[in-house]
Formats: sequence, structure tokens, C-alpha cells
Amino acid sequence: MANIVKSFKSAAGEFTALKGVNACFYPGEFVSVVGKSGSGKSTLVNMLTGIDHPTSGMVRVNQTRIHELSESKMSLWRGRNLGIVFQFFQLLPMLSLLENVVLPMDLCETYPTAEREDRALELLRMFGLEEYAHALPDAVSGGQQQSAAIARALANDAPIIIADEPTGNLDSRTADSVFEMFKDLVRQGKTIIMVTHDSSLASRTDRTLILADGELIREQVTRAFSSLPHKRLQWIDLRLKSYALAPGESLNLVELDSHGLLLVESGSLEASFQAGNQGAAIIPVAIQAGDILIDGKFSQTGQVISGLKAAQDGAQVLALPALDLDQWLKEWPADREDLAAKARQLQQKLALAEQQAPAGGRA
Repeated sequence: MANIVKSFKSAAGEFTALKGVNACFYPGEFVSVVGKSGSGKSTLVNMLTGIDHPTSGMVRVNQTRIHELSESKMSLWRGRNLGIVFQFFQLLPMLSLLENVVLPMDLCETYPTAEREDRALELLRMFGLEEYAHALPDAVSGGQQQSAAIARALANDAPIIIADEPTGNLDSRTADSVFEMFKDLVRQGKTIIMVTHDSSLASRTDRTLILADGELIREQVTRAFSSLPHKRLQWIDLRLKSYALAPGESLNLVELDSHGLLLVESGSLEASFQAGNQGAAIIPVAIQAGDILIDGKFSQTGQVISGLKAAQDGAQVLALPALDLDQWLKEWPADREDLAAKARQLQQKLALAEQQAPAGGRA
């Protein structure tokens, strides 16, 4: 998804549901998309499935720019490449579970006619539904209907499964069972993108993307401050400045003083510290993706940075200005402990580097 913007016009004016969303999804991974009601989750799903068109931006799946397809070609492409699981199941009520699963194969002609019913029965058997194959959807439970909907999504052996709040109408036990089905499908090589409001389920997926007011919060920010609410994450994300450093490129220490917090988004940094308890000793420390440097030094230590540069793989660094850090801790003082815990992680790394440094340190 590249720079996806989606706006809606109404009598009350224009509303922008997605604001420049960029995201990538990779084969064989399980990704959850979370956000409060109205954050843009369902709109994002509609962009991925081609059910709706972006106002601007591009969605590409493999080499197909799906929104450049005609409606007829889009329908055929969708049927062969995507399996879609809906919150309200969307099984056709006048068809049996078996007929619901056969239907996608009939529409896309993906299997010979004589093989379709046998394949549908096998899929229903995977979910323990073979004895209900000829029952109508209303005759089985909500969990069984959702299982049948997943079987239908697999009918054409699509490589990508997109599930929009698939557990939203299920009890916790049934929701957990459906989630385990998804994990089994990922192990079989499927890619699953699941929109959910259930943070406990989202935490068990490979990656979590957070939408807030139509904006996607950077993943490294989400991971670094996973305990913070979405609104706070959005507040932080909007104030971060991004720096791309080439291999070996130094970060200006004078400019660094104006930043209250550094977060390594990707790659790694090589930091040199002048250790107060070793005279002029210089201690090298690797600061890796996800590590946080606060106030240009490790808090509660006497070490001072004497150099900071990108390692051989380069680095992408996010910086929060000192004034914004001060405002953050003034408005939400309880977050100070979360930041202190991050600082302690790097203090431990520095302590280990000091222990391993040769006598006299490195000049």
C-alpha cells in the first residue's frame, strides 16, 4: 500500500478516512491491524480487497496494481487471489454450507466441475463440519458458521486471507479456536491480514499495525512503546523526526543535544562513550533497532557520548525533540517509568561493554 488516501464526501463536508497510509505485507506472515472504532480499519480492508477505490495512492499485490483493473477483471482476480472472511459470516442463507463453499469455485472455475464438491467436503472436514455439510447456515452455531466462512475463503486456494473482525461476534472460546485455525493456515504458507479490536489476539500475530484517525503508526514506535494507548502512540509518532544515515555517517552531536529521545528504527548505530570511572577510556556500544537513547546519554550514569555513527548496514533514526519529550512527561508523568525501563536496558548493555573493554579502554 503506497500513500493511500481515501476521502468521502457527504452533505456535512469531506471526511478523510485514510491519510497517506504506507504498508507492506509479506508471504507467509500473520499480520493484525488494530484501532478504535472509526480509525479506518474497514476502509483499509476495502482498499486491499478492491471492494473500494482509493482517492489517491496505489495498492499492488505481487505485480498487479489492483485498482487499475476493470470491475470484471477485479472480481476474477479477487476470487483467485484473496480469501475474505467477514465479521458477519456473509454465508448465503438459502444455500447449504457445502453449496456456500462450492460457490467460489463455480464463479472462478478454478477446479473441474466434478472435483468441486469433493474439495468443498474436504475443506468442511478440516473444520469438523462434514456432518453439517447439507445444513443451512441458520441451523448451525455462530462458530460453525464462521468456520464454514473460512472454508469458503480457502475454496480457491488463494494465497492471501483477509479477515475483517472475524471473531467480533464469537465468544472467547470460539474466537480462540478460530484464531488457532488461522495460525495453522499460516504454517501451511498462507498470508493472513486480520483486522481486529481484540488486542490479546493481535499480540499473538507476527506483526501488529495500529491505525489511529486514519494514520498508520510506525511499527517501531508501536513495538518500542507497546504499553501505551493508541492516542499517545499517535501523539509521539507525529512529533518524531526521521534521519537516514549512510554506512559510517556520523550523527551531529550538537544537533543531538536538541533531541530528547532517539529511537533506532532500522539498521544500527555505533556509539562511543567516555566512561567517567575509567578516566579517558572510550567504550564502544552497538545501539540496535528498537533501542532508545534518552537525553543524549544513559540516565543515571556518568558516561557521555563522544561519537555516534551508523554501522555498516546504515541506520534509520527517529528523533523526538527535547521540548516534545518535556511536554510528554509533563502531560503524562506516569510514562516516566516506561522510559526509565528503556534506559535501563541500554545501561545494562553499557555495563557489559565496560566489563569487556580491555584495560585502559580504547582511545
